[in-house]
Amino acid sequence: MTKTDLAARLKHACAAVIAAEQELTEIDSKFGDADHGLTMAKIARAITEAVDQSDGGIQSMLDDAAMAVMSLNGGSAVPLWNTWLDGMQEEAPEGEEIDVPGLQAIFAKALEELNDMSGAQVGDKTMMDALIPASEAIAAYAGSDEGGLFDAAAKAAAAGAENSKNFVSKFGRAKSYGAQTIGTPDAGAMSMSYFFQGLAQA
Repeated sequence: MTKTDLAARLKHACAAVIAAEQELTEIDSKFGDADHGLTMAKIARAITEAVDQSDGGIQSMLDDAAMAVMSLNGGSAVPLWNTWLDGMQEEAPEGEEIDVPGLQAIFAKALEELNDMSGAQVGDKTMMDALIPASEAIAAYAGSDEGGLFDAAAKAAAAGAENSKNFVSKFGRAKSYGAQTIGTPDAGAMSMSYFFQGLAQA
């Protein structure tokens, strides 16, 4: 997989998040600050611009994306996404190509870094409800085609986001609503799911 291919997938991922802005805002308005859609659209646009302007290899492109997110003002999603992207670039190749084991390495490192910062697990009703299953699907993928890897991740992320409806919020402002949050998916899990849906678009 070339840097150009990965860049295209990242831009599809960001477009999917931007397209879901209103839906994410509506979800977040129930128990949060109603700013998640706006914040994620900002993050997605920053990543898109960084990817478009990057003139280095894959590591440089992911580093540019992480830095672009870090410079934003916004909700809790900004440092979380910065940390995730920064974890990716730490394991990314400097050159213009990455294979399936390389993709597995960058997503594993990204999850490790975010785990250290967040501490949230599946069931806590956060972005991790989508990200952890997606990361596990990537790690378990036994094929050699990156398309299959991203498809598996997208399916796992979507199932995880849907499953977040069944949990009580344990983080953020929504935590104070307790059992009332059951039945509504987590906005952060939904935005992460949309990102993986976009990554799966070749």
